[in-house]
Amino acid sequence: MSLPHSEYDLSRIYAQRFATNLDYGKRVWRILIDSFFQQHVQPDATILDLGCGYGEFINQIRAGRKYAMDLNPDALRYLSDGVEFIRQDCSQPWSFEEGSLDVVFTSNFFEHLPDKEALGTTLDQAQKALRKGGLLIAMGPNVRLLPGAYWDFWDHYIPLTESSLSEALENRGFCVNRKEPAFLPYTMTGKKNAPIAFVRLYLALPQVWRFFGKQFLIIARKMAAA
Repeated sequence: MSLPHSEYDLSRIYAQRFATNLDYGKRVWRILIDSFFQQHVQPDATILDLGCGYGEFINQIRAGRKYAMDLNPDALRYLSDGVEFIRQDCSQPWSFEEGSLDVVFTSNFFEHLPDKEALGTTLDQAQKALRKGGLLIAMGPNVRLLPGAYWDFWDHYIPLTESSLSEALENRGFCVNRKEPAFLPYTMTGKKNAPIAFVRLYLALPQVWRFFGKQFLIIARKMAAA
């Protein structure tokens, strides 16, 4: 299976897209973690951030053991001490022992995989590495809510909705506990960043998510071997 972008391409794409706004992005993720995601991750959990980017999530989540996987070699420079970096193609076999992870988290990553075969094998690897009862938490742009703008990013390949990803997970021995078609806005950082206080307020008002949310959220629990 050939990958659509080399490691050099990934380094260049993400440096241009994210590196100039890292401080604001970290502050946004601090709010997202404290106000929402930390409740799903126990302080002693073993967690993998799949497609970790610059570590905005994995550096700040509280957990017992933390792993980060990405093909971009630049990611290592941004990871905090105590985060173990795994640089590999996620659709290839993972080195984790079966049932050794409590949580696999991924944000805005699955759409960057080259095709559904790569996504399927990645989900298989996550299912194998998670313990029974472990969680897979995934966010990503919902193509149903972004029929045109979804393709504005050069490295988007797989169009997904909350329903299509849920079906893939259920076919692999997961039970989908929560499925939000509209969770966060399409992008949380940009040329004009919202005040940080607005991010906290937005998360506290789920009734407005359906008006502004363009990213799905799925929380699925491993129930059995695939």
